[in-house]
Amino acid sequence: MARAPVIFQTPQGLYCPAGDFHIDPMGRVPRALITHGHSDHAARGMGSYLCTTKALPVIRHRLGKITAEGMAYGEPRQIGGVRVSFHPAGHVPGSAQIRIERDGEVWVASGDYKTAPDALCEPFEAVRCHTFLTETTFGLPIFHWQPEAVVMGQIARWWQANAARGVASVLLAYSFGKAQRLMAGLAGLGPICTHPVVEAVTEVLRRQGYNLPPTVALTGSPPPAGALVIATPNAMASEWALTLGPHQVAAASGWMALAARRKGVGAAFVLSDHADWAGLNEAVSATGAEQVYTLHGSTGPFAEWLRAQGLSAQALS
Repeated sequence: MARAPVIFQTPQGLYCPAGDFHIDPMGRVPRALITHGHSDHAARGMGSYLCTTKALPVIRHRLGKITAEGMAYGEPRQIGGVRVSFHPAGHVPGSAQIRIERDGEVWVASGDYKTAPDALCEPFEAVRCHTFLTETTFGLPIFHWQPEAVVMGQIARWWQANAARGVASVLLAYSFGKAQRLMAGLAGLGPICTHPVVEAVTEVLRRQGYNLPPTVALTGSPPPAGALVIATPNAMASEWALTLGPHQVAAASGWMALAARRKGVGAAFVLSDHADWAGLNEAVSATGAEQVYTLHGSTGPFAEWLRAQGLSAQALS
C-alpha cells in the first residue's frame, strides 16, 4: 500500500500532517514554518512562526508583534512525527529550504532559491532527498542569467554616465534582498541613497552583521548630484518621487528579461534572486530526488520537461 505523502497542498498552503504544520501558508494556520521574509511567503495571522535565526529579524520587522522562533541552519528538530531542519537557499539573507524526514523518507521544500552565489546572502546548499518541491518562477529555457559581476558592471556604467551628466540614477528593486544585494555589489562607486522603506530593512540587516555600505535615506530632500538612489518599484508613483530632481530611472529584476515588463523605465537590468532555467535543472539534479513537485511560475512546462528527462514530476496548483 502506498504511503501517505509527507507534504500535500491545502487551501492554506503546503501542509505536513505528521508534524501538523504548514510551510509558507497564506491562510491563517496554528503553526507555520517560513522559508524567508518576503510577503508572499511570510504572511500575517499565524499562531506561531518558525524560521532561520537569520530570517527572523526581517520577519519581525515586517509582521510586527508575532510569536516566533529562529533556528540555526542545519539544526535538527523533532516536530511531531518528523525531523525538520533549515538549509541555505541562496535567495535573500536568511532564506532557507526546509528538509523534512519521516521514518527515513526525506522531502525538501525549496521555497525560493538561486544556485549562483551573490555578494550578500548565504549560498545555496543542495540537500539530498527522495522528493523535492521546487519553485519554478523562471522555469522556462528563455530565462538565462548572466554572472552577477557582469550585471553589476552594466549598472555601474549606467550610473556613471548619468553622474557625468549631473543627474541622479534611480534604481528600482525589491526593498528586501535585491536592494541590499545591489548596495553590496556597487559599494565604493559613489554615494548611495535609499527610499525610507529600503533603508529600514537595510538597517535591520546591518544590525545582524551583513556587510553593507553606508547609505542615506531620502526623506524630502533631493539626492546629491550623481548619486545612486535605490527605491521600491512603487515609489515613483508617490509624492516622494517629486523631491528627486533631475534623474533617470532603471529597474533590476529577472522579469526585465521580458520586454513587456520594461514599461516606465529608461534602462533595464536582468538580475534575479531566483534560479534561472539552468539553475533549476542544476538544483533538481543535485538533490538526487526520484520525485519532483513544481510550484509557482512555470509549473506545468517545467514538470513536463522533467518527465521527458525520466523523472517522476507533477505540477502543484
